[in-house]
Amino acid sequence: MKILYFDCSSGISGNMTLGALLEIVGDNNFLITELQKLNNAEYDLEISKKIKCGIVGTYVDVKIKDHDHDHHDHEHHHHRNLDDVNKIIDNSNLSISVKDLAKRIFLKVAEAESIVHQKPLNEVHFHEVGAIDSIVDIVGTAILIDKIKPDVIYSSVVNDGHGFINCAHGLMSVPVPATTEIFRASKVKFRQIDIDTELVTPTGAAIIAELATSYITLPVMEISKVGYGAGSKDLAIPNLLKVYYGDLEDLNEDFIVMETNIDDSTAEVLAYTSELLFKAGALDVFYTPIYMKKGRPGYRLSLMCNKIDMPKLQNIIFKETSTIGIRYRTEQRTKLIRENVVIKTKYGDVSAKKIIADNQVFIYPEYESLKMIAIKNNIPLKELYKLPEFNFEEVKNDN
Repeated sequence: MKILYFDCSSGISGNMTLGALLEIVGDNNFLITELQKLNNAEYDLEISKKIKCGIVGTYVDVKIKDHDHDHHDHEHHHHRNLDDVNKIIDNSNLSISVKDLAKRIFLKVAEAESIVHQKPLNEVHFHEVGAIDSIVDIVGTAILIDKIKPDVIYSSVVNDGHGFINCAHGLMSVPVPATTEIFRASKVKFRQIDIDTELVTPTGAAIIAELATSYITLPVMEISKVGYGAGSKDLAIPNLLKVYYGDLEDLNEDFIVMETNIDDSTAEVLAYTSELLFKAGALDVFYTPIYMKKGRPGYRLSLMCNKIDMPKLQNIIFKETSTIGIRYRTEQRTKLIRENVVIKTKYGDVSAKKIIADNQVFIYPEYESLKMIAIKNNIPLKELYKLPEFNFEEVKNDN
């Protein structure tokens, strides 16, 4: 299982995230080329190395063209709101997965600003997040995460500083209100440390809130890459976001099975709950029709998850359904070695899983990928599954 682990002991910001993930990807030109799909010429991207307390990290700076950077957010883009940002993203040539992730991160900031300023979502005029530098930070992060494609993302407890900083609304205590609200809404685990400045920007808070499924100490893993993203400030501590990339051993693992019987929730509520559970880290979710007391038809909700995600998933079930109790047990499973691959066919690239079992290789194409090809080429879906490229013997020889 591929894992990204964010060490936020020195906080997190948008450009620190870009710097750390760039070191994981190892290709600056890839990010620059992908960002050109935004079709926006308002900025130049400068990528350099900075030393923080003797440690070298990558520093990413968005240089705004023909505008003073310090006043750019407040003056030039004062009236940019969430719809404006979403239009910029939707009108780009980026992939659907990148667009969706970027918009989810922006939504977290918009919702926080809406609550802080007590305005409807569509009336919030962004300052920091509406500026082109934050658009580049967030979209760039989505691009690099989509490139790395980790199976799971964890984070340390997020450290922020204390004191006061100047921002668009005047002198604000740290964490600033938008960051505080993002922490609250997404249940981010954070604390203040004895550094007299802001360590977590609202953009950084939204990024880690959207990406991380749990806030834990570094798990047992085999590290293959470490990325350091440098911040702009020189502090008493290394102002660096440290991101680990590697493998979690999970071929034979214990996991939790949770179940609850429900007879008074609608199908829509159950489907919505299922979506939330998957998004929050559930390994599998399904419903079984059952008959309950007094002959009432109902459903048994069954869910599989890692133990660390159990409290969070229980909270979702209690919040979204009418159940008042959940039973659970520990089980074991054996997982086959798997790898996400892209298979070239005459109709285009197809996302697939390569599975190794008993020294044989099997290729299982992803449904969504085949679905797009079927619609585009007006081909029956069942015929695409018969393509010779998915014959495991041929693929085995190629690999």
